[in-house]
Amino acid sequence: MNPLIYLDNAATSFPKPPEVIEAMLYFMKEVGANPGRSGHYRAVEADRIVSNTRNVIAKLFNITNPDQIVFTMNVTEALNLVINGFLKQGDHVITTSMEHNSVLRPLRYLEKHGVITLSVVECDYKGRLDSHEIPPMIRKNTALMVLNHASNVCGTIQDVRAVKQAIGDVPLLLDAAQTAGCFPIDVEADGIDFLAFTGHKAMLGPQGTGGLYMREGLTVNPSIRGGTGSISEKEVQPDFLPDMLESGTRNNVGIAGLGAGVDFILKQGVSKIKEHDKNLTAALLSALYDVAGVTIYGPLKAEEQTATISLTIDSLLPPGARYDYGGCGAVNLELMEEDVYPAEAGNILNTEYDILVRTGLHCAPIAHKTLKTFPEGTIRVSMGYFNTLEEIAIVANAIRRIASREYS
Repeated sequence: MNPLIYLDNAATSFPKPPEVIEAMLYFMKEVGANPGRSGHYRAVEADRIVSNTRNVIAKLFNITNPDQIVFTMNVTEALNLVINGFLKQGDHVITTSMEHNSVLRPLRYLEKHGVITLSVVECDYKGRLDSHEIPPMIRKNTALMVLNHASNVCGTIQDVRAVKQAIGDVPLLLDAAQTAGCFPIDVEADGIDFLAFTGHKAMLGPQGTGGLYMREGLTVNPSIRGGTGSISEKEVQPDFLPDMLESGTRNNVGIAGLGAGVDFILKQGVSKIKEHDKNLTAALLSALYDVAGVTIYGPLKAEEQTATISLTIDSLLPPGARYDYGGCGAVNLELMEEDVYPAEAGNILNTEYDILVRTGLHCAPIAHKTLKTFPEGTIRVSMGYFNTLEEIAIVANAIRRIASREYS
């Protein structure tokens, strides 16, 4: 029996630090109360835990006022809060061709119903955005730029500061689903107006957690209204953060776990985590670079991407083929047939090698169209802080065997 190797961290990180589990157990066993709803000591302790999580997140992203952070159940909810609550009739929005459906679907919905107009900046075949192509798209009614910080398909990291410089005063909504926790983010230095993040990926928290940072002076209309534990004598929604956007009981046990996950990250240091991810990425890229039949997508440079690598296995590639024939980083040529489709390769990795990856379109069809991997998608290997170089060597060997048809 092979040791289990988990490489689906772009979907959700695993394992979690023991501190995360301990914090959640403590909340369930020793606290259990609803923060902000009662005055007894357990409710006060619950409020302290939630406030601590808000504070450590603020420290992680260099946010001056923790109250500008709103807890959500995931990054999708955070993105939708801005897209549906900030944009108005007649607004124009700019986004890119590497976005996740969490961005494209709500934007396309508003476009279809005549609320907004939408412009999509095309990225290159490695998923890179040229910020110089943005200014010509800006109009008088451009109200928002939505940017995927790093691709969940191939890991390509975009230059946030260059994008902010290109858009000027246009508010920037950054989707940090793949970077929050493993890549430095500074909302002040980076010029981020809205930061949407999820807790269960590189932030090492549990599923059902996430949040939204909103720069002071910006306003988002609530998508739901109700009890907040504050100004209960009034029948109107509070007009201050975080209460305005936090109606009802939150996933407080999850928030406790998220706080422990961020504490772990701060103690380790984001730079250390980033370096670890870079080493894993460089090792896998190096091991697969000249494997006949393997096509890798993205920058092919560990320092320009997260620890997420997408690949396909093609049958007609000559040994050592690279850019011109569909090797590392190249566009999949339509004339080439795939003997081992992504779904089949993923199943082989799972059943024969106990290696867990994700295959298909990864909820990002527009990104796969940009990479020329639509409609079959890719085999996505997404590494995390608890993966090792020894595991990467095993994975590389398994992929080599599949590419050479030695897996049966």
